[in-house]
Amino acid sequence: MEAQQNKVIHPHSQDVILQADYIAGLAKGLHILEAFGVDRQRLNVTQVAERTGISRTAARRHLKTLKFLGYLETDEHYFWLTPRVLRFSSAYLSSAHLPKVAQSLLNLLCAQTSLTFSMVVLDEHEVVPIARSYLPQQDQFRVNPYGMHLGNRLPAHATSTGKVLLAALSTEAQHAWVEKYGLKRLTPLTITDKNQFYAELDKVALSDYCLSKEEHELGIIALAVPVLNAQGQTIAAINCMSQSNRTSEEYLIQQVLPLLRHAANELRGLI
Repeated sequence: MEAQQNKVIHPHSQDVILQADYIAGLAKGLHILEAFGVDRQRLNVTQVAERTGISRTAARRHLKTLKFLGYLETDEHYFWLTPRVLRFSSAYLSSAHLPKVAQSLLNLLCAQTSLTFSMVVLDEHEVVPIARSYLPQQDQFRVNPYGMHLGNRLPAHATSTGKVLLAALSTEAQHAWVEKYGLKRLTPLTITDKNQFYAELDKVALSDYCLSKEEHELGIIALAVPVLNAQGQTIAAINCMSQSNRTSEEYLIQQVLPLLRHAANELRGLI
């Protein structure tokens, strides 16, 4: 966090809070919890200090406190998250309005096409699924793309939903985002050239949908459209995913895109 006179500026959202209202200890504790992830499930004190930018002494105290509160477990060398942290995500998913209104529409889309559908929001450099289609009679036979479970985080630049959400930003915001987070190559088809990526976002903004094939995961094709609120602001995206050897681009554009757009329009009236 950047301190400026009597104010603190959030590095990502640029929100401002008075220094007197800012609890640094709470912020550090939450930052430590956010340091853990799919690629960093077990961390020691030194690694946490490096990832969060605090001293080893402070990192050790925060880790021990979080362990005492039940959010971390340890073998006295490494620390890892416990199921207690799911209280936050489950509370959000059970109380937030957006996942609730989307669920029935996602299930309907799944029943109509036998594909997997999700609603996703942007969080800094990643997209987070907050609702996913579920039909018991179909899900037991369906192979889902890697990481498409609720609350997981996926790189925005390499996903259909991420590009839809980034396309809704201003040109200045898009450039700032790319400069901050970069365009990491995840497969041979990931777009890593900045100018090509900006051109792709322009194309997405113009067509109002994004078709992404094997950019995040080989063998997976996805189609996404934006979800707008009553003020015309893009607040989420919905998409469908399938194995690329089972579903063609033509089928997605001709058959699924109209269904996605209709669902997005329905959601706009419910939000």
